[in-house]
Amino acid sequence: MYDKDTLYVIGDAQASVNNPITQQYSAFFIGLVVDTASHKIIDAGCSSTIPLTNEFVRSLFIGYRMSDYDEVAQEIRMRYHGSSQKALIVAFKDAAKKYKLALASREEIHPLPTST
Repeated sequence: MYDKDTLYVIGDAQASVNNPITQQYSAFFIGLVVDTASHKIIDAGCSSTIPLTNEFVRSLFIGYRMSDYDEVAQEIRMRYHGSSQKALIVAFKDAAKKYKLALASREEIHPLPTST
């Protein structure tokens, strides 16, 4: 389903103690599939207790680049009014850090050819 130019990263964050997600999963997670050529998010999912939440969160991320932190955070603040709003933003920031690390390690394994 996903080609070889994609990476899967997970970002995590702590949600509030009384949040059902915390009670079920102990933390809040988002998973992002990213096209490494364009750095665009092509698929997303999250730990949620309601399938509709997962679908809505997915729609918040698809099409954005991993570097679009401010735009994504603003989109979440404007559109997502669940108790995990802050956790969602923090989890995205964590995923972005892991994405940068994954790209760097991928480059170490398969360096780009240099012209001589």
